[in-house]
Amino acid sequence: MEMKQRLKCIVAYDGSQFAGYQRQPNDRTVQGELEHAISRILKCPIVVHASGRTDAGVHAHGQVMHFDSHLIIPAERWVKAINKLLPPDIHIRHVEVVPMDDYGFHARFSAVGKEYRYRLKTLPPYEYDPCERRYVTYIYHRVDVEYMRQAADIFIGTHDFRTFAANPIGHNCVRTITEITITEDENGIEFIFKGNGFLRYMVRSIVGTLLEVGRDRLTLEQVHNLLRNRERKQCRWTAPAQGLTLWEVSYE
Repeated sequence: MEMKQRLKCIVAYDGSQFAGYQRQPNDRTVQGELEHAISRILKCPIVVHASGRTDAGVHAHGQVMHFDSHLIIPAERWVKAINKLLPPDIHIRHVEVVPMDDYGFHARFSAVGKEYRYRLKTLPPYEYDPCERRYVTYIYHRVDVEYMRQAADIFIGTHDFRTFAANPIGHNCVRTITEITITEDENGIEFIFKGNGFLRYMVRSIVGTLLEVGRDRLTLEQVHNLLRNRERKQCRWTAPAQGLTLWEVSYE
């Protein structure tokens, strides 16, 4: 069957009830739901390709995926058609037609940058809100935000991040982080990570490490050593999934 269109889609989802993004035979996943909905429209099996995977419990505001279609349908109609068949915890925010030749668009391989955001609140003085429990991580102690900012600067640049990655053996773990911003206001603390790509658990492991610094349990020199030593077993701190959101994927 000849494919005539490649569609780039920006997708948002609440990751609370999914076993991650990637399709799995016996679990509910974001990819599985997307492929089921689009296959119903095309009346044939379809594979969607995303910018990357997110783990169970991780959310997305701006995940990007693409698929190829043998039907020529205007982009705005794709938005309505797919959303009509999706469950309420996944939503197509935007669709556009992109090139599909040998040098065309690919959601994963054409990406040049990603932004992740991680939210947490400290108790006290903030009160626990059960309505937020799936979207923010609560901690029950104060942290030194300024000290965490100093530690965050250690991660800026191009490094081998295997200390902070799940299953790093046999993988290229060199990534470039261009920005880590930590802000605090009446709504809690937010971490913003920007870089050319992130390994599995990388953001959550760095957040967990920064929180140890904020509690005065790790020094800046120890953080330097963690990064230099490149040994996963030395990083014992991984922040929970629910505070993490894939915010945006960048393309040239």
